[in-house]
Amino acid sequence: MLERVELAMPTLPTGTLLKTVAAPNQALSSLCAEVDPKDSNILQLAADLITTMHANKGCVGLAANQVGRAVRVFALDVSNHPKTTKSHGLFVLINPEIVSSSRNEKSREGCLSVPDFTGDVKRATQLTITGYLPGSDSQITIETQGFEAKAIGHEIDHLNGYLFLDRVAGAHAIFPRKRYL
Repeated sequence: MLERVELAMPTLPTGTLLKTVAAPNQALSSLCAEVDPKDSNILQLAADLITTMHANKGCVGLAANQVGRAVRVFALDVSNHPKTTKSHGLFVLINPEIVSSSRNEKSREGCLSVPDFTGDVKRATQLTITGYLPGSDSQITIETQGFEAKAIGHEIDHLNGYLFLDRVAGAHAIFPRKRYL
């Protein structure tokens, strides 16, 4: 059963579809900078991330550096994924930080920036994070679990300059991506 806890996302400008970058692009291995959540350029980026994420079938999250912007912003929406048990719906988080994490489990992940491979990665399935919604100067705390926690961990890794390939146990845990018709 899906537990849904919606975050109060602000109204954003119309988003533009952006081109995503793929490994080994340097933007993906750089530590992203903190930004002002009320900056109009960041509000536009938030809208662009949502538009770009939704345009890519199966995508549940997108970090700013995946579109070549080295700032601490990501969009996420796992609400329609079959593995989701808890969802905060569609949201963009700015300057996220992990407060606590626990219950690491290994599972298969993929990434728009690594289009040809998936990998087995161990990630926290219970997570508490802080950050800012676009346009806000009040920090929020999100507590989540399961697939949403893993997806958030994946996106925060991007903002810290890591791909899932940096988290696998070795070459034996990397697989060619399956393509479905």
